Amino acid sequence: MPFYQPDEDDPDLQEDGDFDPETVARAVAVFGGHMVTKGLEMPVHVHGKAQLVLTLRGIVRCEAAQSVWIVPPRCAVWIPGGVAHSVTMAGDVEVYCLFVEPDAAPTLPRQCCTLSISPLLEHLLLHVARMPVLYDVDGADGRIATVLLDQLSAAPVEKLNFPMPADLKLRKVAAALMADPADRATIEDWARRLAVAPRTLTRILQRETGMSFGRWRQQLHILIALQRLAQGRRSRRWRLSWGMRAPAPSSPCSARPWANRPPAIWRNAASRPKVRSIDRIWQYIVPLAECGQVPRSLSCPRRRA
Repeated sequence: MPFYQPDEDDPDLQEDGDFDPETVARAVAVFGGHMVTKGLEMPVHVHGKAQLVLTLRGIVRCEAAQSVWIVPPRCAVWIPGGVAHSVTMAGDVEVYCLFVEPDAAPTLPRQCCTLSISPLLEHLLLHVARMPVLYDVDGADGRIATVLLDQLSAAPVEKLNFPMPADLKLRKVAAALMADPADRATIEDWARRLAVAPRTLTRILQRETGMSFGRWRQQLHILIALQRLAQGRRSRRWRLSWGMRAPAPSSPCSARPWANRPPAIWRNAASRPKVRSIDRIWQYIVPLAECGQVPRSLSCPRRRA
């Protein structure tokens, strides 16, 4: 199956006219790509097959189902067939796209979500990417494809998404926050910029996302923090630029710093940054969540004593 390495001046992933994953008569089809780009956007489009977007490095962002999915390395976004979506990439990007026939794995999620990719599942997907497009269904390649689908069906679901409102004014706010996470403007500041009443913005945001403005922005910060930590970037500089500090010794969250464990993407040794343990990674995430108030989508049960 094809692996593309387009030039930044001509970032066309469909340079091989003979390959169209939608027409491949197999349960799975994969293509991969590696590029260095300042920014590449694939506009809104739809696939008949379900799609898994796996990021090995770089920044990949998907918008689908009224949410933005900021994909940390070693995680993947699952997009069911028929769901309109767009994809944006930046940096030194290596990404793989797996296409699955609608009836090949009926137990897979029927809504967009983030899947935690185990080392086994990652290696299976990379192996399938090197198989022939029309692999032998009854041979070894066919059995590997079956195991891949079994492992994919068992992958843990992580709700690592940033709800994207339909309201145009709030979408401007969302775009600005994603472009500059250090912007500490309050809902009143944004209301003045957009010439609208603060209560109106708050009401629309609550109706469309189910979150307050502070919780909404906090969710974005946590997702970006996970992505930057996964890339091995030091956290002190960007945490301070976001106006965040480590909790004081007397604060409630310092008394129980491990009340919330990290999501499953950090539990596999091969998935976590080599320079930090799981606890140290989550030590940087907890201050972002303002004294342990981590969104439920990222919360996990407490450790047993």
